[in-house]
Amino acid sequence: MERTPPIVTITSDFGWRDYHLALIKGTILQHTPNARIVDISNAVANYNIVEGAFLFRHAWQAFPAGTIHLLSINDFDQPDRPFLVFSHQGHHFVGPDNGLFSLIFQEQPANIFQLDTEDISFSRFPLADIFGKAVGHLAQDFPAGGMGSAVDQWLERITLQPVTGPNHIRGSVVYIDQFDNAILNIDRQLMENIGRDRSFELYFKRHSPITELSTSFHDVPVGEILCRFNSADLLEIAINMDRGASLLGLKIEDTVQIDFSNGKK
Repeated sequence: MERTPPIVTITSDFGWRDYHLALIKGTILQHTPNARIVDISNAVANYNIVEGAFLFRHAWQAFPAGTIHLLSINDFDQPDRPFLVFSHQGHHFVGPDNGLFSLIFQEQPANIFQLDTEDISFSRFPLADIFGKAVGHLAQDFPAGGMGSAVDQWLERITLQPVTGPNHIRGSVVYIDQFDNAILNIDRQLMENIGRDRSFELYFKRHSPITELSTSFHDVPVGEILCRFNSADLLEIAINMDRGASLLGLKIEDTVQIDFSNGKK
């Protein structure tokens, strides 16, 4: 029976201007000629593992089981930095042990391995060899453990979490998307748990509070401010048909607060 061509995703801070991404893809194809390579994002801000984790966390589960996910953020030209490989929920993951994975998964998966890089050449561009050989191994359904030694703990990185009370949620901006919408670290479940179908006021900067939850951008007139849950079920602040974050002065880590009334709507 012919083996299904493997899907390989890449999430990185390499951008599109230089040749490094092409080197990685070419080396992958040397080891696995039938690989189907999919870019999740290569426009992660340089060295920004928080942004990379955010983008990857909301995309990887859309891929079928067996997909091999490569992550390369803030690991360029650092041959002494350990790389991890592991399998989880039917997917395979390869990336640096720099706190990135702790931002993606709520709990550390079982059976994590540190890649053995003794046979990797560090004279040119070692990341290409690291990823190419890892894909070649995993694409043959060989176990992740065959590429290194088990580790007990990966590097932990902590990010800002919402602070809640009986009648409020204090959150922050965690991402500004391509359309300049300000995405918050407040998800639908948290909003429902604290809000309990009560009216609310969403305060940010010195602007008048938002008091209605929109379903789509066009629930309000063009140029008007709104808040809605995006495809990742995260609350976002936007302006219909305009650049909301820039016009509203919102930046990453800016604080917002939602106050709920004491009564029902």
